[in-house]
Order: sequence, then C-alpha cells, then structure tokens
Amino acid sequence: MSLIDAIRMIDQMQADGVIDRYAIGGAVGATFYDVEPAETIDVDVFFALEANVEPGTFDTSILPIYSYLKGRGAEVDNEYLRVAGQLVQFLPPSGPLVEEAIREANRLPFGDVKVPVFSAEHLAAIALDLGRPKDRIRLAQFAAPGVLDSARFLNILERHSLVEKWNEFRRAIGPR
Repeated sequence: MSLIDAIRMIDQMQADGVIDRYAIGGAVGATFYDVEPAETIDVDVFFALEANVEPGTFDTSILPIYSYLKGRGAEVDNEYLRVAGQLVQFLPPSGPLVEEAIREANRLPFGDVKVPVFSAEHLAAIALDLGRPKDRIRLAQFAAPGVLDSARFLNILERHSLVEKWNEFRRAIGPR
C-alpha cells in the first residue's frame, strides 16, 4: 500500500459524496514543488465543506470521513487515519485562506493519478500566516528564486491581509 493507494481511496470518498473537495497541503504538499519538507509523519488532507453550508453553522466533525474510510479498512491511529498504510490527517479549512487554497488547488501528476495539491503560493502564504519555526523554514525555501509566481503570491497576501507579515519576514531573512 502507498500514498497513491490512499489518494485513490480519498478520490473514491469524494466521488461518493462524503467530502465536496480536498487538497493536500503541509509538508507533503510542499514536496510537489521541490521544497524539502520539515520532518513529517503524515499527509495533511484539507477537505471542503459542502458549498451550501452556512459558515459557523456546520459541525466540522470528521466522523463521516472516519466512518467511510474505516468501513474500507482504514485504522484510527491517534488523530490520524492509516489509509492504505499511510498516516493521513483530515483537516477542515481553518479560514478563508485555506478555503481558497482548496478551491484553487492544482491537480498534479503523482504516479498514475492526478492529486489536488495547494499551489506553491498558497502553501507559502499559509506558512507565513502560521509562522511556526518549521513554517518559517519552509517559507524561506519557497522564497528562493523561481519557486513562486511573485505576482500571484502578492495578490494572495493582499487578499488575506498578510503583506505586512511578509515584509517583516523579508526584513528578518535579509537580502537574497
């Protein structure tokens, strides 16, 4: 079993209507853009809630996801599900930036499947927003020349009020 098998199972779960959309983010998502991940043990799968659900009125419980996947052989392992042998953490969107990242995910080739993955620009913006030490390392890697589409990245930062945070980060890391 492998990540590809886990993706196939998640794709089937989406086709069966358990989740609306999903995308891979976090450290595993960064690897799709040749960014070395911080140490990670799981795949972060962000899932969209149904479009007709009013914000703040939906129980973001992931019980339907757990029930569906457990019925197909997945096992609970602390806050993760072991799907096709792969530790997966299912995460609802934490706010508008992550909702947008799910909506605008790129479908990238991985083996014989296409995987929805947050764009490099969204991954960098999310890392900036979170600001944990591992996120700052990832953000510095994304800031290397040729990784991000600068105009798109700045547009995302402007929409999500992160420009000042970005300027502070750039001052902290110095000229490149």
